[in-house]
Amino acid sequence: MTRAKAAASPSVHTIETPVGEARATVHAATGTARGWFVTSHGAGGGIEARDLVALAAALPPLGITVALVEQPWRVAGKKLAPAPKRLDEAWVPVVEDLKARMDGLPFAVSGRSAGARVACRTAAASGAAGVVALAFPLHPPGKPAASRADELLGAGVPTLVVQGDKDPFGGPAEFPEPPAGTTLVAVPYADHSFGVAKKAPVTEEDTLALITDTVGDWLVSLFG
Repeated sequence: MTRAKAAASPSVHTIETPVGEARATVHAATGTARGWFVTSHGAGGGIEARDLVALAAALPPLGITVALVEQPWRVAGKKLAPAPKRLDEAWVPVVEDLKARMDGLPFAVSGRSAGARVACRTAAASGAAGVVALAFPLHPPGKPAASRADELLGAGVPTLVVQGDKDPFGGPAEFPEPPAGTTLVAVPYADHSFGVAKKAPVTEEDTLALITDTVGDWLVSLFG
């Protein structure tokens, strides 16, 4: 029986952008290389988010290299994210830098919350094969009229949306009917951080397994 290749320690790359240094922590694929998954955090946290950590562990054995990207404002120690335009200005050169390391493999861009908005806005221009939107902030809490659906539906590439059904930024039932090429997956009992209440009939482990299985299967299908 062939033994699976052991996971190597992640490599860390500093990437210059017009708005400061970004940092990418790269978890290399341990199986036959299929592609890359380039993802970032939201406005209220970093790459230590539970879903990002779980994906960085689960995807490499599927042949998918994971790059967890810290935006320049986080690297600089700031507590507040800049305006969307500035986030995009940082993200685009990060993706371009990482593309040079991919040996021509396909890649998907991703992010959680505000990072998902960035990924959707820039996906087509970056040459990404697809987008994975984790906890997409459809609207500010309590303001459903202020919809950001146009960003999500305008990504221009196949899109997977993974959304907690208790998310105050917009639960799955609030999303518009997804067009062809867009898949919406609900995470039962989960909030914006994919946390679940202790009284819920599912555990955090169940929730993370659903997320990693969903994203992994979708990426394998996307990359072929």
